[in-house]
Amino acid sequence: MTSRRMRMLEDKHLRDSARALIDADIKTLKSNFAHKGLGERALDRVREGATDLYDEALDVAEDNKGALAALIAAIVVWFARHPILELFGIDTDAEDEDDGYYPRSEH
Repeated sequence: MTSRRMRMLEDKHLRDSARALIDADIKTLKSNFAHKGLGERALDRVREGATDLYDEALDVAEDNKGALAALIAAIVVWFARHPILELFGIDTDAEDEDDGYYPRSEH
């Protein structure tokens, strides 16, 4: 056999091997999609992402306990601001009253 013919046969075998690998991959993908639909796969990815995000939030919270406590305290104080101000004798209803300013009407 000539060297060209040998090279051609080697190339053909490589091509056939590559084609067999691709066919096997396509067959595997088809069987995977047959078991799980696209919506179910998307839901699984969202669940994985939410779990990863939750784990990361726990790690950050453990590393920054002081900042987290300050944030929670600030939120509690914000929602309890009216009763707290009333304890100090500050009238919170005064802020809600009308200041007497009325814009001019364009008649």
